[in-house]
Amino acid sequence: MISPFARIDPDARIGKNVTVGDFTVVHANVVLEDGCTIDSHCIIGYPTPLAEEMPLRVGPGALIRSHSVLYAGTTIQERLSTGHHVVIREKSLVGRQCQIGSYTELQGDLEIGDYTRTQSSVFIPKHSHIGRAVWLLPRVTLTNDPHPPSDPGNLGVHIEDYAVLAADCTVLPGITIGTRALVAASSLVTRDVEPDTVVAGVPAKKRGMTREILLKDGSGESAYPWMRHFYRGYPEDLVNSWIKDYGDKNES
Repeated sequence: MISPFARIDPDARIGKNVTVGDFTVVHANVVLEDGCTIDSHCIIGYPTPLAEEMPLRVGPGALIRSHSVLYAGTTIQERLSTGHHVVIREKSLVGRQCQIGSYTELQGDLEIGDYTRTQSSVFIPKHSHIGRAVWLLPRVTLTNDPHPPSDPGNLGVHIEDYAVLAADCTVLPGITIGTRALVAASSLVTRDVEPDTVVAGVPAKKRGMTREILLKDGSGESAYPWMRHFYRGYPEDLVNSWIKDYGDKNES
């Protein structure tokens, strides 16, 4: 299951039932746990002194699609799924069952919680902290430098559990986006966002509460919290906990 055209350092630790595609390079300071699939033309464990000799650890069942680069010094829990051309730099902590969209860049020294999903071309800088089951839609940009360019200039963005950032949002350094909040498309977020609120505009301003947004299916039900009606791809035990905490729109 290892392509003859792949280059695997003999000091890399490779688990059972691992697949490595054509022209992929796996460096020495790498642990690939059981059931990982690494497509073609990837670089796994890219060496950097910023990793401080820590290994890249990729949890079981990961799917890393072609032309992705994962740096040494990062820890990834089970069943990561990436798109193509993803970059995950050193000292990133990536939780369980995360999905990272094509052309997304994680700049390292950051944390992403379990079940979080980014779509394509998302930028997440150093010292970001993203909670559990967050959605970052296409071209969301988080920033961390209040006076670019500055050194160290790293005021990370904090995004709390279940928040949704729609396409083309930009979030300025040091901002906190509260639990279950919604940031509308193309917004520029310049101040903290309270839990369960909707913000929109340039600069983004509070427009109401998420519960006031109705589904467009004619049901009259609120679209938020989204965990009442969207379950695709999430594990059964997590969905059951959502139903217990928030109810199920289909049973209303």
